[in-house]
Amino acid sequence: MKYGIVQFTSDRGIAPAVAAKAAEQAGFHSFWVPEHTHIPVKREAAHPGTGTEELPDDRYLRTLDPWVALSMVAAVTSRIRLATAVALPVEHDPITLAKTIATLDHLSGGRVSLGAGFGWNVDELTHHGVPKGKRRTVLREYLEAMQQLWSQEQGEYHGDFVEFGPSWAWPKPVQQPRPPVLIGAGGTEKTFAWIARSADGWITTPTEGEIDDKVALLKRTWKDAGREGDPQIVALSGKPDFDRLARWEQLGVTEVLFGFPDEGADTVAAYFHRLAGKLGLEE
Repeated sequence: MKYGIVQFTSDRGIAPAVAAKAAEQAGFHSFWVPEHTHIPVKREAAHPGTGTEELPDDRYLRTLDPWVALSMVAAVTSRIRLATAVALPVEHDPITLAKTIATLDHLSGGRVSLGAGFGWNVDELTHHGVPKGKRRTVLREYLEAMQQLWSQEQGEYHGDFVEFGPSWAWPKPVQQPRPPVLIGAGGTEKTFAWIARSADGWITTPTEGEIDDKVALLKRTWKDAGREGDPQIVALSGKPDFDRLARWEQLGVTEVLFGFPDEGADTVAAYFHRLAGKLGLEE
């Protein structure tokens, strides 16, 4: 089981490139950043954590563009994986997003993982033209269309929400036929059926709680869908609970992510080294 770092990015505090470089030096496997293009002031969507329109953190209003942030990370690191927890692909044009992700994977030597969400903030999605009730269908088409451009010499796609004829698009990602795609969403039968059909794994949500039964359900759903091997399972954690970490490893969790204090560079670097020491990571 591997360990990664997730940063709730914003336009203040430590820069992602600085944090990720320190995380790599401490021995962590991956570095993850979130995405919100904007937050509508008036919203019908309730935040999954608060259950109301209230946001638990003003960084939701201030998140950095994930792909720009990860490109800065790529420039100052050589090993750590570059990942999103989670990006919102349906808020972009799929052709240009495919180019962005392929370019980052190409320039970083194949280090990108796409953690994607369906999007809890449906008001935000509506501003991007995503029809209500169609966010899962749109995301499936976007991923299928992007994979065509990533893996085929002449990619084309004909769907309800994405349409383009035979097209050339380079660079191709180093990772073929696509960088790993993981879905960050509540662990339900519906979510797991979607993952088994269209993705490579699951990222738990911050409000998930115990995941033993959910992991078992995901693995059954994966097998029933005829998928080979096992799905990737990335679990969010607070402070390390070693009994729980041992149980998660037995369950088949492949990676655990930890946050860190919203502090300066020296404090964050020291925190990473203390955490790495507790986890037994080798620098």
